[in-house]
Amino acid sequence: MNTNAPIRFSAIGLNHPHIYAQADMMLRAGAEFVSFFAVEPDLADPFAKHYPQAHRAGNIAEILENKSIQLVLSAAIPNERAPLGVAVMQHGKDFFSDKPAFTTLDQLDEARRVQAETKQFFWVYFSERLENRATVRAGELVQAAAIGRVVQTIGLGPHRIGSTARPEWFYHREQYGGILTDIASHQVDQFLFFTNSTQAEVVSSQVANYKFPQFPGLEDFGDVLLRGDGGTGYIRVDWYTPDGLECFGDGRLTILGTEGYIELRKYCDIGGRPGGHHLFLVDHKEARHVDCSDVDLSCGRQLVHDIIHRTETVMTQAHVFLASELGIRAELKAMRLGHLEKNDR
Repeated sequence: MNTNAPIRFSAIGLNHPHIYAQADMMLRAGAEFVSFFAVEPDLADPFAKHYPQAHRAGNIAEILENKSIQLVLSAAIPNERAPLGVAVMQHGKDFFSDKPAFTTLDQLDEARRVQAETKQFFWVYFSERLENRATVRAGELVQAAAIGRVVQTIGLGPHRIGSTARPEWFYHREQYGGILTDIASHQVDQFLFFTNSTQAEVVSSQVANYKFPQFPGLEDFGDVLLRGDGGTGYIRVDWYTPDGLECFGDGRLTILGTEGYIELRKYCDIGGRPGGHHLFLVDHKEARHVDCSDVDLSCGRQLVHDIIHRTETVMTQAHVFLASELGIRAELKAMRLGHLEKNDR
């Protein structure tokens, strides 16, 4: 045991590779990785080799009943995350889920109820904002009123489906939640954050399967229009990234302010600049590229602080639930196009 570690954490459910990034973030913050559990040997074996310091638990109860553990991470199959989070909170621990943390409104309602009863935190890993240096820098610039009042965000989240086989749950909407619940959760989070909206509604949305008729449960395209009490937002997500692109997707965010705008090219710049984390700022003085390579990523340290002091510095619980709710409502409201399964709602 690391007696100097500020908190101790475990992981349950390794079905998405984001669990590695979640664990690494907590380790950078000085937390102690105690144990993990997964039922799939093909996932658990490489995870055990990567994190030899973490004990491989025999079952979930072994982790839930360990009172020395304050935080549980999870990247389980999406529709299994919320019930796990409820159990974690009922055992007096905070929960940090990969996105999406919820696939139905019933799951969200139950999590809200248990969170209010237990006062434990239920966080979601919105990595595109929390662990992208350009997005963190954009937040600092917006906070400093570099572009005036933010009135709109445009978030683009293209992804590459890849040539290797995806797990079976990836192709079933009831398990992954739908493209707007899943991928677009990042863009919904950023819309709320940058417009400082605490209330919002889905104006319109649509989803489609245009490219993969052999997988009628897969949504490969989606977009949504949002209206909040701090501004408006447009989101487009897809699984169409071509093989010629150097990264998994040309993720972008445009933040429109009354005195200028910011554009983020998060993972690559097809204009020629190497690497990712690109920020462009246009104001009344000039248009310039901002180097974000030295921006500090403080999310892990903020989580540790919030766990110890019961504060909400990394994000509010209300923000987590609202971002999740908007994604689910966008899915429920969406016009369904292309080769989607009939009655797949």
